[in-house]
Amino acid sequence: MNLQETLSHHVKQAVSSLFNADLLTVEFQATRKEFAGDITVVVFPMLRVFKGNPVQIGQQIGDYLVKHVDEVKAFNVVKGFLNIEITDEYYLNFFKTLQDKEDYGFVNPTQGEKAVMVEYSSPNTNKPLHLGHVRNNLLGYSVAEILKASGKTVYKTQIINDRGIHICKSMLAWKHFGNGETPKSSGLKGDKLVGKYYVKFDQEFKKEIQQLISEGKTEEEAKKEAPILLEAQQMLLKWEAGDVKTVELWKTMNGWVYKGFAETYINLGVDFDTLYYESETYLLGKEFVTEGLKTGVFFKKEDGSVWCDLTADGLDEKIVLRSDGTAVYMTQDIGTAIQRVKDFPDVGGMVYTVGNEQEYHFQVLFLIIKKLGFEWAKNLFHLSYGMVDLPSGKMKSREGTVVDADDLIDEMAKTAETISEELGKLDGYSEVEKKELYKIIGLGALKYHILKVDPKKRILFDPKESIDFQGNTGPFIQYTYARIQSILRKADLKTKVSLEEVTLHEKEKELLKQLEVFPELIQNVADQHSPALIANYTYDLVKEFNSFYQNVSILGAGTTIEKTFRVQLSYAVAQTIKNAFSLLGIAVPERM
Repeated sequence: MNLQETLSHHVKQAVSSLFNADLLTVEFQATRKEFAGDITVVVFPMLRVFKGNPVQIGQQIGDYLVKHVDEVKAFNVVKGFLNIEITDEYYLNFFKTLQDKEDYGFVNPTQGEKAVMVEYSSPNTNKPLHLGHVRNNLLGYSVAEILKASGKTVYKTQIINDRGIHICKSMLAWKHFGNGETPKSSGLKGDKLVGKYYVKFDQEFKKEIQQLISEGKTEEEAKKEAPILLEAQQMLLKWEAGDVKTVELWKTMNGWVYKGFAETYINLGVDFDTLYYESETYLLGKEFVTEGLKTGVFFKKEDGSVWCDLTADGLDEKIVLRSDGTAVYMTQDIGTAIQRVKDFPDVGGMVYTVGNEQEYHFQVLFLIIKKLGFEWAKNLFHLSYGMVDLPSGKMKSREGTVVDADDLIDEMAKTAETISEELGKLDGYSEVEKKELYKIIGLGALKYHILKVDPKKRILFDPKESIDFQGNTGPFIQYTYARIQSILRKADLKTKVSLEEVTLHEKEKELLKQLEVFPELIQNVADQHSPALIANYTYDLVKEFNSFYQNVSILGAGTTIEKTFRVQLSYAVAQTIKNAFSLLGIAVPERM
């Protein structure tokens, strides 16, 4: 049991013994800085269970804890708050369990427990990845790593949207205006080359609309009758019919894109265990519609279309099959989810990392899968997130006004280089070492800036603001880690100290309190799917270390015992920073 669990158990015993009442839960909070104490019990919620004066109740419970709980040294009561002081022995015993534990906070998977599949990225193959995809990838990857650290077996996956009218638009524009251009002949990454022709299609489409309007068509008519759009629609029909030349061009251009995506994923530091392709899954789900019709989950309308009536669940009717028998996205998503469990029988739940504009879609999807009788439907989760805006406004792929992911990664590294050179901290580094360090700092700044924000919130992203060696930023935390490594290089880590001889300084105790909550935090974050909690915990830990560093001498400590303990404590802090940042996909440099 951790400290909170131990105290909770004894507070409930105290309430039972003193007031003949049963508490279901005990509410804790951190003790405010102006009062003595390490953890605070909030008395006010207890008044719902039994009556009394909150100060007197706190006093009686405090007396009980001092008598019956070895870990409790003293207490004080401020209004309805019972501030508890914990013995040094408790924190030193905790430190024994932490020493030299490189995987501190992480739990190995439990044998036989169900796995979780986390889906993220899931791009269209008509354009390169942009800043919006970056947030998606960073969130999905981080949540997968957090779930893994909490003791789950995790499979990372994506579904690549490699078919449809948007893909045909790029293909058609390349066919008309590409003159045989390839990634090799142009020097462009494959995904950027294909994205260039997606923009080109939109430009030509707009020209044709204006021409038709000048000929007397309404704007609505012009949009429907533009020759280039009609041709793209014909191309999609040819693809669906298996036309050899169309399929060949589709394979070639998608191949360019996949190669480009792979480079971006490597640069961003994310990976996948398995891939699904829409071209292979878009027909999945139709068989389950047939089954659902038999069992009454779905019903057929007069025109032959198939629907699911969710009005009794507070939603509306949802189409799952068009009147011509073709599938919709919902049908595909139903089939893909079921297929994934067939492919990975140990999967008992899934996390879908998709923007918040799709919240209703996933509400419906999860409910339909549940109605189809799949027990694991209760473990489906939509990791919904807000959009990323720029100081200049929204991004639009069709118009080419997006922040390209590759360009952003390069820009972050260049900004890191400029700031590092201004600070003049890189004497003695080779050019190769400098380049690697700029990338680590730049990527760390980007990832931390995005992940420190609650996923549900929109982000206004300013690259320059994210690279700062002060404040709640990735580089500030990386710099503190590097500072600790510098201390450790000068110290002797092999020497151990008998913890019975250690008397804790207030700043050492504060650090140990911060370290102690890390394993429980991982478990909580795994339930909440919010990497922001890990990011902000790490910032708080770093602030606590810097306060310790400024107030307590480490290498110049008065005694060997103090010096050795403080070096070991610094090592534990560094390891925890490293572990926490690994959950965010952020590297930490040994020197900065």
